[in-house]
Amino acid sequence: MSSTYVYGIAAAEHPSLPDGMDGIGKPARPVRIVKEGPLAAIVSEAPDDLRPKRRDLLAHQNVLAEAGAGGSVLPMRFGSLAPDEKAVADALAERVDHYRERLRALDGKVEYNVKAQHDEEAVLHRVLAENPDVRALTDANRKAGGGTYEERLRLGETVVGAVQAREAQDAAELRQLLEEAADAVSTGPESTGWLANLSFLVDRESAGRFLAAVEEIRGDRSHIQLTVNGPLPPYSFVEPGPSAPADGTQ
Repeated sequence: MSSTYVYGIAAAEHPSLPDGMDGIGKPARPVRIVKEGPLAAIVSEAPDDLRPKRRDLLAHQNVLAEAGAGGSVLPMRFGSLAPDEKAVADALAERVDHYRERLRALDGKVEYNVKAQHDEEAVLHRVLAENPDVRALTDANRKAGGGTYEERLRLGETVVGAVQAREAQDAAELRQLLEEAADAVSTGPESTGWLANLSFLVDRESAGRFLAAVEEIRGDRSHIQLTVNGPLPPYSFVEPGPSAPADGTQ
């Protein structure tokens, strides 16, 4: 028996649940609705060879877009599976209070993911300008024709330490500045090359304010490169974190 693929969760009275539209798979599996009390899950049969192919990623997004057009939907990440429809209904019943609170909290909200990295040349210039110890070591080594191996090693370690300190400072400042224009923030998994990977919950109607804050950071901090992805369904906020408690307070 195939597993049940879960696209999202909504209120049972949601006006535009996409029952019968095409979902993931080839051939595409028809989408259906599993209702349990005040909640409904948008599901389909899961293909046996489920992989994050472009076709299926787009199908997942299209189902959520169709459902989200008529009201609040809790989006599940691609690949969310349950053994069968009964397991889905049982999960809705077990977590009814949580899902209803999240539906209220995320109504009208979208997610923006922001990743930040340093421009290597620009941040080195900034570190030299801000750190007299690094500047003095650099000048001394230059005057000594590059310096001894130990001196070059010491300079390298000092520069690396200063850049890492700048990364931590920039990451904290970035979070603080953008958090002021958002309702909540979620920290994404760490990845090599990024000094910050943050998702922000933003009111759809005031997204312009958030994007303006991003552009202001770009203008003020040319040594930071920002990659912004959104608006997205609020995937990172289905489970509330420290900045978005389960009781809905901020």
